[in-house]
Amino acid sequence: MALGRTALILPGLYFILSACCWQACAKVEMERQVEVSIGETATISCFFNILPAVMEWFMTRKAGHRERIYLIESHRSVAELDTDFTDRISVRHTNRSVILTINNVKLTDEGEFICQLNGTSTGIEEGKTQLKVFVPPEFPITETITVGVHVNQQKPSKIATCETRNGYPEPNITWYRNNTPLRRSDQIMIVPLVILESSGLYTVQSELHLRVAKEDKDATFYCEVSFFVPKATKMIESKPFSIPVSYPTTKIEVWKEYPEGLVKEGDTVKIRCRGDGQPQPILTITHMDEEVRSDEMGLLVLENVNRTNSGIYVCRSLDWEAGEEIEGNTSLEVHYLNSTVLDPTDHEFILGQDVEIFCSASSSLETTIKWCKDGKNVSNENRLYLADITYDMAGEYICEVTVPLLPELQTSTSFPLIIYGPPQMIDPDADAVLETKVGTSVNLTCEAQGMPLPTITWSVTGTRTRYEVVDENLVRSSVNIRVTSDLTASCNATNDRGVDAKSFSIKATPLISTSAVPSSNGTSAKKVQKENGVIIAVIIICILLLAILGSVLYFLYKKGKLACGRSAKKDITKEKGHKDDIVTEMKTDKTEETVLLQGVNGDKQPNDK
Repeated sequence: MALGRTALILPGLYFILSACCWQACAKVEMERQVEVSIGETATISCFFNILPAVMEWFMTRKAGHRERIYLIESHRSVAELDTDFTDRISVRHTNRSVILTINNVKLTDEGEFICQLNGTSTGIEEGKTQLKVFVPPEFPITETITVGVHVNQQKPSKIATCETRNGYPEPNITWYRNNTPLRRSDQIMIVPLVILESSGLYTVQSELHLRVAKEDKDATFYCEVSFFVPKATKMIESKPFSIPVSYPTTKIEVWKEYPEGLVKEGDTVKIRCRGDGQPQPILTITHMDEEVRSDEMGLLVLENVNRTNSGIYVCRSLDWEAGEEIEGNTSLEVHYLNSTVLDPTDHEFILGQDVEIFCSASSSLETTIKWCKDGKNVSNENRLYLADITYDMAGEYICEVTVPLLPELQTSTSFPLIIYGPPQMIDPDADAVLETKVGTSVNLTCEAQGMPLPTITWSVTGTRTRYEVVDENLVRSSVNIRVTSDLTASCNATNDRGVDAKSFSIKATPLISTSAVPSSNGTSAKKVQKENGVIIAVIIICILLLAILGSVLYFLYKKGKLACGRSAKKDITKEKGHKDDIVTEMKTDKTEETVLLQGVNGDKQPNDK
């Protein structure tokens, strides 16, 4: 019985002690604030030291209305029905904590979340966490003025507006000039405008008013939007822009815009005129006190310029505010090169004469001169000197004049040198003595120079074919001769200033003779000699064979061993011969062979002979 009572008393004592400890020691801890971006998932943790019998989650918005969103009891854990969180929250708990998860966070979820424990000695223990929701704003849009702002105005003028939409919490806009933030002052005025949209998001605008100075024409402006994100701050910069600034012209600049470097005749030249005011004033350009036409941007285009376009170009503008005329100028020099001049102009000279020719061309720049003939340089001076001229010096000489600083400036002229004189044979000793075989043909050629061009005549015996070529400075004449024997040929070149001649000696050699074959052609001579020897040997062998055959037949006849009988022989010998017939009889003995030629007049011969 004692043990049984003890077993009943211990559970009750444990419950009493636990209740006392709970009433005395219960405690709740939560984060002060949880930050999350819209559309993401938020987790809120509730920590406690003893697991309570009942736990409730509440949410309080800015209006102060407190709403239960979740209930945890010993036998159930459910989200409250018909709340904005019913389908988006869940709870996960351990022995010492409960974690509330909110999916797809909305902007309206921002507020205070309360974790409440029921059953303490005071009745309720609770902790609170503030949920902060962030929405990044859209990219900023700027609008700038399009009309120029005059400098030195009495009060700042509106130059731009910057706007960013749909951000939360409220974004902030800062203006920058050349990467330096602008603050309110006598020269700067910034007017903000904040709009709370029905969605709970903010649209923020900012106007920049500025008393512009001339230096602002080159300045770059932009606005910066700063906004909060969970545990950080971010910034977005607008596209940079500049503002049109109006100020009077105080100076005019004039310069040659094209081409770079020196100008030559035939070029296209562009002269630019520009004032330092904004907008650009009306500009006029004059040359030698005459107005020349330019476009609205102060650009003067001169096409195919010549030396008359050289001079000073003046650009003028009238300052209407000050009533003063402002001007600037530039100088243009158009370089030129005149045509070449030759001295003397006579092109005809006598063979052996000394020739001196001068070439020149006037230019606005320093020039260089060179003489060329047949593509080769013959002189680098303006003077061409030729001493004791020969026919080989005749031809076309080119004088080229160039401007080194402007290589495109170049001119040239030709000087055809004509040399008059008697004919001269070219290489008169060439092929003067020739050797060739009988029956072959040879070509003989004569070339002669002279002015006027000479006429070539030939003196030669035998069959010949003649052809002639006339060049600019010489005459070339050739004949083709068939050689039958030794001969001599000559050609004569004649004009009205003289005569020149050339002779040829041709030695004919027999066809089979090797002595007539030149030593330079020894191989051919040996070949011909060999062929002739073979022919002679064949002829001799044939004669010997015929002689042997005749001797054998005669011997057989005498011995009576031939197939034909005496009657047959008689018929042959009795036939009457003609006066011009020739009979050949061959006898053979031990010592000699005799060939007899006998004219037969029709007389009978003894049969035994």
